[in-house]
Amino acid sequence: MEESVKEPQAAESEGFKVNKRKLVGTVGLFVTVIAVSLSLFQLYTAGIRPLTAIYQRSIHLTLILILTFLIFPVTKRGDKTRKDIFFWIDVVFVLLAIGAGLYIFLNYGSIMERQGDWTRMDLFWGCIATLLVLEACRRTIGPVMSIIGIIFILYAYFGPYMPDALAHRPYSLERIVTLLYLTTEGIFGLPLGVAATFVFIFVLFGAFLEKTGGGNFFINLAYALTGRMTGGPAKTAVLASGFMGSVSGSAIANVVTTGTFTIPMMKKIGYKPHVAGAVEAAASTGGQLMPPIMGAGAFLMAEFTNTPYIHIIKVALVPAILYYLTVLFFVHFEAKKMGFSGLDKSQLPKLGETIKGGLHFLIPLGVLIYVLVNNYSPMMAGFIAVVSVFVVSMIRRATRMNLKDVIGALELGAKNAITVSIACAAAGIVVGMVSLTGMGLKFSSFVVSLSHGIPLLAILLIGLASLVLGMGLPVTASYIVLVILAGPALTNMGIALVTAHMIVFWYSQDANVTPPVSLASFAAAGIAGANPMRCAFASWKIAKGLYIIPIIMAYQPLLLNGPFWEVVRTIVFAAFGLIAFTAFMEAYLFHRTNLIEWVLLGLASLLMFLTDLKTDIIGGVLFAVVIFTQKFVWKEEWQGILGMQWRRPSAS
Repeated sequence: MEESVKEPQAAESEGFKVNKRKLVGTVGLFVTVIAVSLSLFQLYTAGIRPLTAIYQRSIHLTLILILTFLIFPVTKRGDKTRKDIFFWIDVVFVLLAIGAGLYIFLNYGSIMERQGDWTRMDLFWGCIATLLVLEACRRTIGPVMSIIGIIFILYAYFGPYMPDALAHRPYSLERIVTLLYLTTEGIFGLPLGVAATFVFIFVLFGAFLEKTGGGNFFINLAYALTGRMTGGPAKTAVLASGFMGSVSGSAIANVVTTGTFTIPMMKKIGYKPHVAGAVEAAASTGGQLMPPIMGAGAFLMAEFTNTPYIHIIKVALVPAILYYLTVLFFVHFEAKKMGFSGLDKSQLPKLGETIKGGLHFLIPLGVLIYVLVNNYSPMMAGFIAVVSVFVVSMIRRATRMNLKDVIGALELGAKNAITVSIACAAAGIVVGMVSLTGMGLKFSSFVVSLSHGIPLLAILLIGLASLVLGMGLPVTASYIVLVILAGPALTNMGIALVTAHMIVFWYSQDANVTPPVSLASFAAAGIAGANPMRCAFASWKIAKGLYIIPIIMAYQPLLLNGPFWEVVRTIVFAAFGLIAFTAFMEAYLFHRTNLIEWVLLGLASLLMFLTDLKTDIIGGVLFAVVIFTQKFVWKEEWQGILGMQWRRPSAS
């Protein structure tokens, strides 16, 4: 259990390759200074003196861009230690990044005074900043996101020449560039704002946990509980992500903190890199559904619905557990299909020793929950959590941090945040163009209007809208857009206010695992050495509970909003229905299903999702029939939906 990965690894074998420069000498020292400075800046603004949004985000992005251009070379040939032409090209990029950041920082007051009366320098540095973000995105997560950003910019410029359904009023290049660079609606918008505040601080929290051994404690605890099971490391990833996600509130931070341990172990027992990354991304996405933190969207939900945050936590717990149940069974069936066994007992930590050695790491989590329940901001909560980890580490000599460890944690936190911040800055381009052209509002309004007052159809259309919005918007932004448009429609159809918001909140989570802009999947792919797109599609499949559970919320008292026995019945049959659905998706239960079993599983899951007790019982009986035939009657070799070969099990 000593094997761990200290930083996200370069994606290698399956597609886009992320190259990293070998940082030595003066360059390595400079990168360390910038990384540590960034983390200290984030701690200062989180817990001591907050800055205005534009200053916070511009300084954050400038330092992130410096790290990006020094760590990630311009080409595959630019990863040498010598200072060749590629290195000096990156030095130019660094100087341009500093220039673009300083221009905002030094001139923002005058920029606001001349709002709309832009100068040539405004336009010049706006073009430079936009190109730098697109290039940094290409280097860190591949060309897909950069291409999407360019497409949206072209759409904003050429919109008047589009078909009527897509057309919008003309916008000049000056309007587009200045919106992206000189306002908080583009590059420095909500996505980067989220990355530059609580996401970074919780990534840093994870880095300190790792350096003190707290990360190892949670991972070892998960391994001790699940390591010997079928596909043990994958189930560990699910359990560990649930532990960490319940306090981090960020899918991407969850991937970074737990994935660096779990993904290499999954690969070690035979999981393909993109599958290992997908399991971690899907499990980490559930962290934003798991109380007590649940990310920024949950705080917004409490405000929008005028509901105490404690109530939001209470009603969110059961659906979150059901989501993790779904992911766990996806992992189990996949492991059984591939023949992956658990780890040997000798490879696993002992549960008693693990708890004894790391019990003090529960103190920072308790502190974190306490300050959140007492309505501290996520940034302040993260700051207090980081400080508490440092203080708690002093309790035991083995976990005590010295100056070198502190510097290492600060540097690691900054480096782990690079991909997140760059992706969010690039997503800001998409968000800005969607806002400018009104494309997102057009699409969402269109799909909601198609529901004709039918709640199920409206929910499905909201899910479809979330798919499109998830391609360009982060979770929080997607939730805000969807709930403003679709929330009233759902409440007008008789769905309770909190339930309507919870449905939209759940659907907005698929921004983390929806190709082609699934940031959690991209982060996991970087650690796994996997193709980001393959990882994204695999995680999208595993996270299917995101789509089914909100439908159950709408029609049944899954949010504890009904009579006691109705709530119990709903939870029990929803759980069995999700297990049956997972088996249906994987075409596997105790072994591969035959055609009849496969159909019965699909029918059983559908019936158990319906509201009537009779359909629940019928669905449960069908599921029991499949369990019986799988276990005692048929053993089948799956050869496609048609042309099945049937045979009796052998005596053994």
